[in-house]
Amino acid sequence: MSDDHTRVQEFFGARAADWDRKFAGDDPAYAAAVAGLGLREGDRVLDAGCGTGRALTPLRAAVGPSGVVVGVDLTPAMLEAAVRAGRDRDGRLLLADVAALPLRSQSLDAVFGAGLVSHLPQPAENLRELARVVRPGGTLALFHPIGRAALAARQGRRVTPDDLRTEPNLRPLLAGSGWHMTSYVDEDDRFLALAVREG
Repeated sequence: MSDDHTRVQEFFGARAADWDRKFAGDDPAYAAAVAGLGLREGDRVLDAGCGTGRALTPLRAAVGPSGVVVGVDLTPAMLEAAVRAGRDRDGRLLLADVAALPLRSQSLDAVFGAGLVSHLPQPAENLRELARVVRPGGTLALFHPIGRAALAARQGRRVTPDDLRTEPNLRPLLAGSGWHMTSYVDEDDRFLALAVREG
């Protein structure tokens, strides 16, 4: 396992038990972001870096009982917290790395990634791997329940121009990874970038 993976596991592993309680008010923002994906009954969707599975319930509601919901995370403690919360009823949970997904090419209609981009060790390659598993015309939502400035303030730091999530950085990063950005919102109460898989 790489140093990047170890750091991610240590960071999230230490926070898994309190994660849902600490961010309990975020559920409506998750539901609104999932709505932005435009999922239909029967669609197949991946929650990449699913953590404690906060998005699994609205994703299941969007695709219905005939749809497929898969949650992938690198941190065992996060997946264990998802199971304790009963969210494994809404989707299949896999301990896996988004850099090497155990999924067939073009097998999905959409990918949802909450707080994902800033934790990707090789963003261009990792976004290409997400593109691999999505059919042409499928969608990607990169989400955070608060915007970049609000998150930086919460963490006691300032927003910098080299942040991957700025629109001038994210748009070409996605374009070089098989995605076309269709919308970008960075407000205090949410960050949401939507993209379509190029065919």
